[in-house]
Amino acid sequence: MPQKITRDDVAHVADLARLALSDDELEQFTGQLAAVLDHAADVEALDVADVPPTSHPVPLENVLRDDVVTPSLDRAEVLAQAPAVEDDRFRVPPSLGQEP
Repeated sequence: MPQKITRDDVAHVADLARLALSDDELEQFTGQLAAVLDHAADVEALDVADVPPTSHPVPLENVLRDDVVTPSLDRAEVLAQAPAVEDDRFRVPPSLGQEP
């Protein structure tokens, strides 16, 4: 029997993902996450002992072109168009709210 997903579980996962969810969203996602995990449990319960392992249904092949060196833009020209530059690099807002 699958473990019951609680609203606190969803709030914890949202916190780990740094998502701010409203009370309505927490209720909605609790039901949705429980349904997804129930489906995963159904798939996990299937007997696949006689099914050969398959990573892809069709063979994969990379189609790559040869590397060709071509002229590039001047670094100073590119950085001059950036809204913020620091130490000869683009300055972007901190990701996930963390300062460097």
